[in-house]
Amino acid sequence: MDAFFTSVEQADDPRLQGQPVVIGQSLRGVASAASYEARKYGIRSAMPIVQAKKLCPHAVFLPGRMSRYREISGKIMNIMRALCPVVEQASVDEAYADISGTLRIFGPPENLARRLKAEILSDTNLTCSVGIAPNKFLAKIASDWDKPGGLTSIRPADVPTFLHELPLGKIPGVGKHFQEELRRIGVTTVPHVLARPRAYWSETMGKRGAFLHDRACGIDDSPVVPGHDPKSCSAENTLERDTLDRTLLERWLLIQAERIGRELRGLGKKGLTVTLKIKFKDFSSITRSRTLTRPTDITTEILEAARKLLAAEKLPQPVRLIGIGVSNFRFVQAELPLMPDANRKRSQKLDQAMDRIRDKFGSTSILRAEAAVRETEAIEDLLSQKNRTLNGQ
Repeated sequence: MDAFFTSVEQADDPRLQGQPVVIGQSLRGVASAASYEARKYGIRSAMPIVQAKKLCPHAVFLPGRMSRYREISGKIMNIMRALCPVVEQASVDEAYADISGTLRIFGPPENLARRLKAEILSDTNLTCSVGIAPNKFLAKIASDWDKPGGLTSIRPADVPTFLHELPLGKIPGVGKHFQEELRRIGVTTVPHVLARPRAYWSETMGKRGAFLHDRACGIDDSPVVPGHDPKSCSAENTLERDTLDRTLLERWLLIQAERIGRELRGLGKKGLTVTLKIKFKDFSSITRSRTLTRPTDITTEILEAARKLLAAEKLPQPVRLIGIGVSNFRFVQAELPLMPDANRKRSQKLDQAMDRIRDKFGSTSILRAEAAVRETEAIEDLLSQKNRTLNGQ
């Protein structure tokens, strides 16, 4: 998808069309997405919001709506699965499709790509870019080649010529540190890689070297795997101000436990391991994990484990970011029956009832009392900041 998060915002609110839009508001956080209009000013994802506002003070900065992005993503993936025989969702806005055997149905691959693009545009009012190639890594490169709204096809006979002119940084998996390491030995292009045999790369750099040589040759035998399962669910927040206030930190843990619990229940999974992440004022960070006696998707059990992990930490300096993760998944159906637990059963029924209400009326339609207090305090803080601005303070 093209600038997915910001494009969804622009599609939902026509007043934002043509405007530079950035997902991220906190001056202490980073941009999670930027529209193409914002990118013209040099704004990129992962850029500090403070820097983004300096580059484009008149940009529209929005908090982001992950539930809405997931909803639209689901529609897009359904369109893909209706047209393509095998689909692997790689992220909320990216997927691979193995279209082997579709020639008799759709004709050349470009016909299928155009139909896919047209149906996504018709159903969501969003554009996407499609890459067609003999394997996954080349298809990914092709999908980024002509954004936004592009369609790039790399036929097998064209692969050597295409790779010969490809910057190494365009190869997925060859990041900045790897590029710098290669630059120190005089390797800056694909022909430089191919000038040395695969055995050399395997001996000097191990698996990374063999991977690099294979990609330089256009080799990637990884299959398109449908139904790829996530390995964990997590949520984290950068705080408006560094804090040692444990009550405030625990309220954030509640909000995060709500999000993670709902996501786990939606996936039909339960996790055995709860992890607490803390980043301090000086940007140092720690993670602490706790393995439960039985897998869970219950919000209060996730929260209780996270709070115990927090209570065990001394917090040597103010906290900048806090987050929770749940991993070590088990399918709900696979959980062994245990002695009945009335309190646990009530918690499960409460979670399920809240999920149904949120599915029907929105994620903020019902809140636990403690979370509602946090929401109220956040609103009061925003109103206070607005009043100070209006009074010139």
